[in-house]
Amino acid sequence: MIEVQNISKSFNGVEVLHGISAVFETGKTNLIIGQSGSGKTVLMKSIIALHRVDQGRILYDGRNVPDMRSRELKLLRREMGMLFQGSALFDSMTVGENVMYPLEMFSGKSKEEIVDRARFCLERVELTRAFDLYPSEISGGMQKRAAVARAIALNPKYLFCDEPNSGLDPKTSLVIDKLISEITKEYNITTIVNTHDMNSVMEIGENIVFIYKGDKAWQGSKEQLFDAECQELNDFVFASDLYKKIKKVH
Repeated sequence: MIEVQNISKSFNGVEVLHGISAVFETGKTNLIIGQSGSGKTVLMKSIIALHRVDQGRILYDGRNVPDMRSRELKLLRREMGMLFQGSALFDSMTVGENVMYPLEMFSGKSKEEIVDRARFCLERVELTRAFDLYPSEISGGMQKRAAVARAIALNPKYLFCDEPNSGLDPKTSLVIDKLISEITKEYNITTIVNTHDMNSVMEIGENIVFIYKGDKAWQGSKEQLFDAECQELNDFVFASDLYKKIKKVH
């Protein structure tokens, strides 16, 4: 479980996050949603300690990130898996080499063990045949699945996904959403997804944190969205005609 308690963050004297508190549960897909400029990306970066907060606590199963020294933080980061917006695969490496990279950097495993683990992770995302291919030789959706395989290579306790469906068609986006959800439950990971994709919200939003102008305006599940009494949330989620119709039917 990851818990943030009353965290604030400012840049050049302008406060971007205003005393946010939220709980991100283990074994569930936790989503951070909000408009562009709402502060959701700053919140994500603060949680993974890319930004140092001005005040508040960020607890990883009771361990407070702001209190950590660089060595402790480095050890914590080995427990994290990262899925970036653009997949961020190394073009000069094969898919297999990309998945092996974090294992070679941090695991201490033998070469044989590293290859076996990489093949296992690629098999889990149904990309076994792509092991010796380069990222340029596979589709965008396959690249994203390869990035998922790399993210879980070190068997992380915490998985962070930044706009995982960016640039993908709706059908492929559903595949990635399902994969993230399955892996979260299968390995009992604390997963946090930063997204503005309403299809993802409705598909896998088990625990949703809505950020509005630097404040946590609402938190709940996708089922609770329909009865939420937060006008800013309703304006954001049900902005399209499709979701207005869904709300009326509900």
